[in-house]
Amino acid sequence: MSDPTTLAAALLKGHRESIDRLDAILVYTLAERFKHTQAVGRLKAEYELPASDPMREAQQIERLQRMALDADLDPAFAKKFLNFVISEVIRHHEKLQK
Repeated sequence: MSDPTTLAAALLKGHRESIDRLDAILVYTLAERFKHTQAVGRLKAEYELPASDPMREAQQIERLQRMALDADLDPAFAKKFLNFVISEVIRHHEKLQK
């Protein structure tokens, strides 16, 4: 049987490998999401629609908070994260409209 430090190091390595894979999934998922929001931004610019849609944003935040609760994730964190993403999307949309 391994000593506790070696066992802890092996467990830590396994967790970190999983975290690294999940980080990659997050990055590629965000990249895909932004490809679609860029397309939305181009449509909004073409048809002179507002860069932001407060009703849609509120619905998305509410939806994400419900999902966070279901996933046992802090809904306040989920809201903060989505607010950050939405602010980036709006910034891109405003840039496309200029």
